[in-house]
Amino acid sequence: MIKNPLHLRLERFVPWQQITFMAALCERMYPNFAVYCEEDEALSAHPYRVVLDAVWELLTVKSAKINWERQLERLEEVIPTPTEDSPYLAYPALDACVALSTLLHGLLDRDELFESMIRISALSVQTVAQLETAQTGVEITEENAKACEAVCQEWDVQWAIFRPLIEAEERDIDLIRDLRHELREDGYSNIGLHI
Repeated sequence: MIKNPLHLRLERFVPWQQITFMAALCERMYPNFAVYCEEDEALSAHPYRVVLDAVWELLTVKSAKINWERQLERLEEVIPTPTEDSPYLAYPALDACVALSTLLHGLLDRDELFESMIRISALSVQTVAQLETAQTGVEITEENAKACEAVCQEWDVQWAIFRPLIEAEERDIDLIRDLRHELREDGYSNIGLHI
């Protein structure tokens, strides 16, 4: 796992910030899954979208009552299982699903929220590093990660998500909505796929 310089700072987050940060990273990974589903008619990105929207609803609607076990079951039905014949995109798609699944496990066991957040942050960086390795043949490690532009860009985006959240004195629903809207409007994933 490539260490993310941000991880030490994330310890300062309270639960709403942790959940928002994870939802933002899952939102950025969603296009990886959606584009993969477009290429495989047997798959649909809709369940992922529904589950992730439920997380955003939890953050912005005070009265939201959501069955997270049911959401996890819904997601598990669409998680791809890459084989030797699978296109490369199956792996970033799988990472996107693992990230959202990790978020749901954190919601089911709130004591796991911090660990879930660190896992998702690291997984998003790992997805970027693996693509870089696949394209260049050079393995991205702890030692050379800072020299990899794509990994540094991913770190920068995570910092950009972190900053407004840490500056918020309390749960700021407008901030959460703006963040979600901005990520959706941008439509680019952590590896540059667009929907």
